[in-house]
Amino acid sequence: MDANGASKAATPWGAAKLIDELTLPQRAGEKRFVSLVQLLEAPRGERLVRFAYSTGGTARGAGRSPCVYATSSACEQR
Repeated sequence: MDANGASKAATPWGAAKLIDELTLPQRAGEKRFVSLVQLLEAPRGERLVRFAYSTGGTARGAGRSPCVYATSSACEQR
């Protein structure tokens, strides 16, 4: 969180501010987790979309870290 209480997320573009978040509670057998889709704003104003999961408050990705895309890149790939 920053000094104003806004949540922050580490990205390859630097620390980004959390703008909005969608959480999807899920279960696989006995394991419970939450899938996250987050809209972030990078330091220079770029919009980023982050896909992650959480098992207890910390966002994680399928590899070592959550997957983050710049929204301009995602639109160009259509």
